[in-house]
Amino acid sequence: MADRVTAFLGLGGNIGDPAAAMGVALRAVDADPSGSVVSVSSLYRTPPWGKTDQPAFLNAVARIETTLSPQDLLSLCLAEERLLKRVRRERWGPRTIDIDILLYGDRTIDEDGLTVPHPRLAERAFVLVPLAEIAPRMEIGGRRIDALLRELDGSGIERVTNDGNWWRLPTEGTLPGS
Repeated sequence: MADRVTAFLGLGGNIGDPAAAMGVALRAVDADPSGSVVSVSSLYRTPPWGKTDQPAFLNAVARIETTLSPQDLLSLCLAEERLLKRVRRERWGPRTIDIDILLYGDRTIDEDGLTVPHPRLAERAFVLVPLAEIAPRMEIGGRRIDALLRELDGSGIERVTNDGNWWRLPTEGTLPGS
């Protein structure tokens, strides 16, 4: 049996019902025999990043344990995005869902289509805020998340749920702003 690896997934979306889409994706990852969802952050409403003329996003981070290789985990994430009608039209543009592998154990991966740690991870408050909630002592590039966050603009990031249990049940229409 393959070794279990702790990985972190970043999830987000800003069109349709992103909370419901993220819940479906997390339940699919949790149901896959190769792994399980260990913890999930609260949902956060965040301003758009990169391309700012679009609706606010919902973002969350999940800690999973998996026996999948990084490439197979990426394939699982991309398959879930396709099932949830993700269309890639423009970089940083609107989307129903986005699932990124942020970290995969302590590995550094630089392959076509997969870079881990995720590029610009340390520059994105919308990822670091939910990551800090479930892994407060995490270090990225030898620096603690709280130190990285002190250097970023976290204005406009708003916690939407009280905890990380939002993904366990269908959420369509039950969250503020959905």
